[in-house]
Amino acid sequence: MSREPKEILRDIKTIAVVGISKDEYKDSFKVMKFLIDKGYTVFPVNPKHKDEFIQDRKCYAGLKNIDEKIDMVEIFRKKEFVFEHTKQAIEIEAKVLWTQLNIFCDDSKKLAKSAGLEVVMNRCPKIELQQ
Repeated sequence: MSREPKEILRDIKTIAVVGISKDEYKDSFKVMKFLIDKGYTVFPVNPKHKDEFIQDRKCYAGLKNIDEKIDMVEIFRKKEFVFEHTKQAIEIEAKVLWTQLNIFCDDSKKLAKSAGLEVVMNRCPKIELQQ
């Protein structure tokens, strides 16, 4: 039995946002800000911005570069990149794989579920928390 997205979001504390943008008008930036404001510990991930700061948080090149335990990996990348990030989410022992609106990858969903991760695809945590 799978849990509702809102229930999953109640149980997590740390989130890696993969594909973060420094552009304050981009959805990834807005969602990250919202999650920080809601009390989550958020780690921006984008190799283009490695070691820069986004919303006062150090940006990491990849998931494996983060020294802390990550509960949820949220992906803001095109479908063709999701599978690689899914493999990394499994390697770092994340609990949840989440893809943003309009991002769905069946192979990634199967892989993540087979590794024991909860999977939410084509949803936005900001929207889920506002409902």
